Amino acid sequence: MDYRRLGRTDMIVSRVSFGAWAIGGFWGPSDDAESMRALHAAIDSGVNFIDTADVYGDGRSERLVARLRKERPGETIWVATKAGRRLPTQVVEGYCAANLTDWIDDSLRNLGADAIDLLQLHCPPRALYDMPDTFGCLDDFVAAGKLRYYGVSVETVDEALAAMNHGNVQSVQIIFNAFRQKPAESVLPAAEAKEVGIIARVPLASGLLTGKFTRETAFHPGDHRHFNREGASFDQGETLSGVPFQAGLEAVHLLRDVVPEGATLAQTALRWILMFDDVTCAIPGARTAAQARENAGAAGVPPLTPEAMARVSDIYDQHMRRHVHGRW
Repeated sequence: MDYRRLGRTDMIVSRVSFGAWAIGGFWGPSDDAESMRALHAAIDSGVNFIDTADVYGDGRSERLVARLRKERPGETIWVATKAGRRLPTQVVEGYCAANLTDWIDDSLRNLGADAIDLLQLHCPPRALYDMPDTFGCLDDFVAAGKLRYYGVSVETVDEALAAMNHGNVQSVQIIFNAFRQKPAESVLPAAEAKEVGIIARVPLASGLLTGKFTRETAFHPGDHRHFNREGASFDQGETLSGVPFQAGLEAVHLLRDVVPEGATLAQTALRWILMFDDVTCAIPGARTAAQARENAGAAGVPPLTPEAMARVSDIYDQHMRRHVHGRW
């Protein structure tokens, strides 16, 4: 496993980390015992950074992460969580000091922590980035010792760039994968210039980039890949990276040509992300121990060849760009 400093923080995090959305909810039925095995397998494989959120299973994911920390005493496990999606409607007025206090206190209780390592605003409205008072409020929480650092999770490139204008934003979490390549154009260079960490979320396009789906794949009604393909419940880009399912399957078939010997397609997709030095880490989810070990194994896949990187770019340009590039 390789490690990188996250932004200007003191957190040295694994380049393949752990996204804990799937162990909380909206991915169909889950089993807490299996989720714990997945978390332990990730840590055993060198992972030391976990990303969660207060709304993942209404605190369920945070509580599982707290249990992991208790079961791994003495080990460094950095935890990032998010706040803001508890609002019934996303309006900037909802990100007031009183609401932020409630959300942070709830997460502290769920995590069993005195301070949150990294709090991220959870895809707030674009207008929030023009409201310095909100970021001043976050500075107050840092000064009070409730937060160690803060960052943002965003939907669009424009939001990412706007967030980095706030000097104490330490990280930007953005969808970045072989099907969502736009952040490489401007977000990654800006992050390097401003020493902001980049957390690549949805790195496997909600499982599309594992190559395990077919036209006949049916998702559980409680799985967002069933109910949110058109953005009915939240931003469409969160589900399958916003690409039409059939188009994604066709592109995945072409990507199999670039998989190195001994690697899986999922590992290759993650290794593609790690080829970008300005990405601090990717946060694939895992619901089983085997998935967690496979994901972590991507760090050991040799660098992709220039030919392979060019092929991934060509597939994006020919099959994905028209679906996603102008939207996010």
